[in-house]
Amino acid sequence: MLGLFSSSVVSPPEELVAAGSRTPSPKISAANLLKRFLRDNPSAVSVQVSDHAQLAYTHRNQSPLKPRSFAVKDDIFCLFEGMLDNLGSLIQQYGLSKSANEVVLVIEAYKALRDRAPYPANHVVGHLAGSFAFIVFDKSTDTLFVASDQFGKVPLYWGITADGYVAFADDAGLLKGACGKSLASFPQGCFFSTAVGELRSFENPKNKITAVPAKEEEIWGATFKVEGPAVMAATE
Repeated sequence: MLGLFSSSVVSPPEELVAAGSRTPSPKISAANLLKRFLRDNPSAVSVQVSDHAQLAYTHRNQSPLKPRSFAVKDDIFCLFEGMLDNLGSLIQQYGLSKSANEVVLVIEAYKALRDRAPYPANHVVGHLAGSFAFIVFDKSTDTLFVASDQFGKVPLYWGITADGYVAFADDAGLLKGACGKSLASFPQGCFFSTAVGELRSFENPKNKITAVPAKEEEIWGATFKVEGPAVMAATE
């Protein structure tokens, strides 16, 4: 899966900008990155959400235990990869039909977060159990919400393209060839929300997240780590 967002939606992480400047390497534009993804995945689906956001996905080479899915409802677009172990109980909690799947559940969870402010975002993601990574874009508010499960079972990466777009993908190789050293693994157990304005741990929401610059020989520009002792967030 691939998500591309301009700087008008999300400010590129300073640590990744610095990494790209510290160790320059070839980059390509967001448009060319999308073309590369579509070329390598002929059956891929691409959705132009707005002038500043693009989503694309393919079922090619997906794991049976980590399927990719896409849905849109009420101008909320979501790409989801993985499976939730507690989908049944969450369907009941959110009052959804029994046929609802993971991607629909995440959209409804995001709507609850948005409409019941100040409902804590870490509670919404903290209730999800299983293997997952997802990208939610709310077109009505230009809000981006991204998260990865607490064990990193579904890989997720982010980087910065030549024209300053922030790119999210489940394929490190795809972004490596587009973002150069402005590339990092999205930290497990964390979420990024433009409404909140920063990257946070949903298990330990009060703990600061720092980026450790990588050595030049590594493909990553930085490694994001949650500081301090683990204090599990309440999920009740």
